[in-house]
Amino acid sequence: MKNSFKTILASGILLLSLNSCKKGDLNVLPTNDVTSASVYATPTGYKQSLVKLYATYALTSSTGSDNSDIGGLNSGFADFLRLFWTSQELVTDEAICAWGDTGIPELDYGTPSVDNQFLRGLYSRSILQITVCNEFLRESTPEKLASRNITGADATAIAKYRAEARFLRAYQYWVLLDAFGNPPFVTENDDIGKVAPKQIQRAALFSYVESELKAIEGDLADPRTNEYGRADKGADWALLARLYLNAQVYTGTAKYTEAITYSSKVIAAGYSLKANYMDLFKADNNINNTENILTINYDGVNGTNYGGTTFLINAGINADMGTASYGVPNGGWGGNRTRQNLPALFPDANGSADKRGTFFGAKSAVDEIGVFTDGLRVTKFKNVTSTGVTPASLNGTFSSLDFALFRLAEQYLIYGEAVARGGSGGNAALALTYVNALRQRAYGNANGNVTAAALTVDFYLDERARELYWEGHRRTDLVRYGKFAGSTYLWPFKGGVKAGTSIPAYRNIYPIPAADLIANPNLVQNTGY
Repeated sequence: MKNSFKTILASGILLLSLNSCKKGDLNVLPTNDVTSASVYATPTGYKQSLVKLYATYALTSSTGSDNSDIGGLNSGFADFLRLFWTSQELVTDEAICAWGDTGIPELDYGTPSVDNQFLRGLYSRSILQITVCNEFLRESTPEKLASRNITGADATAIAKYRAEARFLRAYQYWVLLDAFGNPPFVTENDDIGKVAPKQIQRAALFSYVESELKAIEGDLADPRTNEYGRADKGADWALLARLYLNAQVYTGTAKYTEAITYSSKVIAAGYSLKANYMDLFKADNNINNTENILTINYDGVNGTNYGGTTFLINAGINADMGTASYGVPNGGWGGNRTRQNLPALFPDANGSADKRGTFFGAKSAVDEIGVFTDGLRVTKFKNVTSTGVTPASLNGTFSSLDFALFRLAEQYLIYGEAVARGGSGGNAALALTYVNALRQRAYGNANGNVTAAALTVDFYLDERARELYWEGHRRTDLVRYGKFAGSTYLWPFKGGVKAGTSIPAYRNIYPIPAADLIANPNLVQNTGY
């Protein structure tokens, strides 16, 4: 099913201009070159508009990779995944970047300012995606459909599209909840252009995201029955499980029992582990892969941008590594690599034991941030298929590797951690089975199996790093474990000091961007900034 939906997306059927969110304003309509009446006149128009909602995850603009829908941000930086990844990985022990672009060094230190362009970009990108979802929802009510004589099976299909739009909006509100805590808040029911958006507090936003995900569950397609790259019940449950795992951070009240409930629903829904771990991160990861639950789909010819998996691959390699072997013969940007903490979690830095740890280089220690060869390079992502074929790539730079927002392995680890933290309804023996399934895949045999006694809460933090590194989880994980801020856990250049130093607890969430504080008098800056 990949080509049917992915090809439509990559072809640029982008009917609405996205220039409306230059300042991260939620309270606007997208600027249209055509009217909503013409865009939504037919069932086909609704399907094309649904494609647009997904396209905003994979593209930086409606007019190509050299343009950005986010005002004031270089188009190369403006992709959702690149911004999200940067916010989740560069500030942690898993990654560090050699580049000196404004805003990157302070992310390397974990001390971003209120004007950090990458955080402002993530905030604006999430708001942009919420905005286009809101507009779709305004135009797809039963009343709107009736007024356009859309009935029967077509109306039923569009009701499912609405559920997907609400899921995509809830996902972006989760991004804002996790990263910024207290963002502006608008839904399709708010008047447009009347007043500045109100600010929602973190606990209230948690409740909203939770309620939305529960409300749409019955309207989404059953797990693994939707087109590839579209949300279904499995994605809904996976996000709920992730939300509940972090509930104590977001609200002050733990919900580990609920995390067990929803991770169990995903696990029971027919997903299965990919036999070869590294095949999850190759360009044919859409084929015979029942581990991925929801992906962002990329196309190295028809849907290119300098973020996404193009960024993950190119920023982590340089010419001395042989870029052709990574499927980008003309690529290699020499920016991101690990700090020594990550390879130290693997029995052997070259992956001869735990094969999930795939690194390149001779020096694991980071002594100079600006020296790309200080720190091992991560070779996890490749624009090469599992059979060694390089797919077509525009200019030999762009990737067709899809990125999993959710996959089954994460749900195994959510289940186990929630059990270890005392959630009800779980089973320690089953948690052990899930962990050892991951480790048997990693080792290729039972040598990596652990015993029940090993499954402490702290074990899961390290195992999540081994399984999920560079997939956009680490900052959230360290915050949940109380190790992101403070001095109980240090890594090189944390706090701007080579040996690492404490950072204050208020940095567990990011600042509301200064530009939006100026534009919206309803917003109050997060404590400490």
